Amino acid sequence: MLKVLFSPSEGKNSGGGETPKELLGSNQARDEILNQYNKIVTSGDEEAIKNLFGFKKMSDCEAYIKDLFNSPLMPAIQRYQGVAYNYLDINTVDAKQVQYLKKNTIIFSNLYGPILGGDTIANYKVKQGNDIGSIAPDKFYKERFSYQLDLYLNNDDILDLRAGYYDKFYKVNKPYTTLKFLKGGKTVSHWAKAYRGLVLRELAKNNINSMQEFMSLEIDTLQIKEIQVIKNKTEIVYNIV
Repeated sequence: MLKVLFSPSEGKNSGGGETPKELLGSNQARDEILNQYNKIVTSGDEEAIKNLFGFKKMSDCEAYIKDLFNSPLMPAIQRYQGVAYNYLDINTVDAKQVQYLKKNTIIFSNLYGPILGGDTIANYKVKQGNDIGSIAPDKFYKERFSYQLDLYLNNDDILDLRAGYYDKFYKVNKPYTTLKFLKGGKTVSHWAKAYRGLVLRELAKNNINSMQEFMSLEIDTLQIKEIQVIKNKTEIVYNIV
């Protein structure tokens, strides 16, 4: 099978009606960081809450000041909104394709760590790079989940579509593939998010289950320029046309 490593987004959709379930890896392994988050959010300490969320005004925080463990739940792949998720546009794919995304996408959340697209999560807020109390999420999850992810991904092909920041959460220790996007010969940064979303959408629409199948996939506006192999990483460089 093909597993796609993906980034979260600062924006979230509110609501949800899913029941709690065991998340990728284990719920118990997340207890410390989730409890620390919930303690801050429900503390009434406005400065601590604003710092955690990355907001200057308390009024911006109000939507997220809820007991994490008693909040509505939604599949992660549907919880997030932002450039990549807008271009994925999950509301316009069919039920089979949604199931593909839930099963084959691993999102690296700043709160929950690595989760499957179908794992159900609350509406939360952690500004990228912020500690949660005394806990640095990237170090926390790298230490506790790297071995589990190695085992989980052992028999899968891996397409890593994460933004570079999320390499801190997990280093892939087997052959894997990344994508790079060029426009006019220059690497795109902000719009790379859009093309990652578009690629994930095409994977789901075409039920791509291996890198061999992916290499045969034609994607509108993308043309392979070159393929570079460095140690265990294969980088496909695309021209945006």
